Amino acid sequence: MEFAIWSVIVGLLLVLMALGGTVLKRLPLSTAMLYLLVGMAVSPLGLDLMGPDPIANAHLLERLAEVVVLLSLFTAGLKLSPGMSDKRWALPVRLALNSMVVTVALIAGVAWLFLQLPLGACVLLGAILAPTDPVLASDVQLQQPGDQDKLRFALTGEGGLNDGTAFPFVMLGMGLLGLHELGEFGWRWLAVDVLWATAAGLGTGWILGICIGRLVLHLRRQHKEAVGLDDFLALGLIGLSYGCAILLHAYGFLAVFAAGVALRRLEQRQGGGDVSVAPVQQALIDPDRSIAENVAVDPQHAPAFMAQAVLGFNEQVERIGEVAIVIAIGALLWAVPWQASAWWFVPLLLVVIRPLAVRVGVARSSVSRSQRWLIGWFGIRGVGSLYYLMYAVNHGLARPLADQLIALTLSVVVTSIVVHGISVTPLMAAYEKALRARPRK
Repeated sequence: MEFAIWSVIVGLLLVLMALGGTVLKRLPLSTAMLYLLVGMAVSPLGLDLMGPDPIANAHLLERLAEVVVLLSLFTAGLKLSPGMSDKRWALPVRLALNSMVVTVALIAGVAWLFLQLPLGACVLLGAILAPTDPVLASDVQLQQPGDQDKLRFALTGEGGLNDGTAFPFVMLGMGLLGLHELGEFGWRWLAVDVLWATAAGLGTGWILGICIGRLVLHLRRQHKEAVGLDDFLALGLIGLSYGCAILLHAYGFLAVFAAGVALRRLEQRQGGGDVSVAPVQQALIDPDRSIAENVAVDPQHAPAFMAQAVLGFNEQVERIGEVAIVIAIGALLWAVPWQASAWWFVPLLLVVIRPLAVRVGVARSSVSRSQRWLIGWFGIRGVGSLYYLMYAVNHGLARPLADQLIALTLSVVVTSIVVHGISVTPLMAAYEKALRARPRK
């Protein structure tokens, strides 16, 4: 009987995923909100089909969140086509660095003053909640490569970068709690956790993305080989980038994001930009596989075909991962030791700290007031925060501190799923309408 119930639930979820791309996009409702409700329904709060505990199942939750974030980071990287010299990169970099530091500092300050947490736990909480989420923010990210919109580019780039730039602060918080070696006067933290891990992560991903992309294109163009199975190319590049970065004691999240950016940049350089998009799109949907194979080995269209095929597959897998992790979050809520402080802490983070950090981060930039306001509002928290939380728990975070951080983190994540899920459709529709109404120069 239980298997039959799960069969019904999975079937409904698959139908919901199919409808979510069209029907739900017209409503002030996100699929993540529905997945969250499903998670609550199958937990002891409802049907009691599963009852995960955030401490007992911390290792499983960390790995699940890790995989989903990796898929999403690679997808985000593939959507960002401009070269690193493009001035549009300035905005997401400032958000991922300047706004990140301000957010961590403000959260840590609030936790120190009002939550009576140790300094290390304050910094750790700031690092957990500072990064925006690339998994749950798909509705405000770039919809396709070549999109010129500054708002979407900023949010996509920020989501890809700050899941890596938050890691040094996670290590700093854990170090202050005695769970990680910082070195005398913090020299090891600065040299290894900040400088080396960041640079090596970005470099590893970029090199692997370029090298593997060039190898595949060479085999296809010159020898008509390595055609098909672009799905494995996507998963293989993610695995290689992440694994090599970790072995080098670098940040794997940044490596995977950089690999996606590098692969897209290679396509832009070798394929002539958007010239080859139309025939590639047609080949990808044509039922005649021979047409796709011919386009895949065509000297002009091969780069765009490779990038689009990898992106299409990765987006589908990412959606499945989103379902799994959000249901898991909903199923965790029964076991969370909720705290009264969440009632004021969550709105303080979302409507005060995030907009203030964005204002500092984008100061003297060319963003309009409406774009700055929307960037400030859509600081969506989600799977990345869950990963950092579980990472800290699995590295020895004391149970009393773990309970407090779990309660605050899940309060923020759940609230973000709901309020941003309700607001994303009307706000982005109004933004797009304003853009269309703007007179062309």
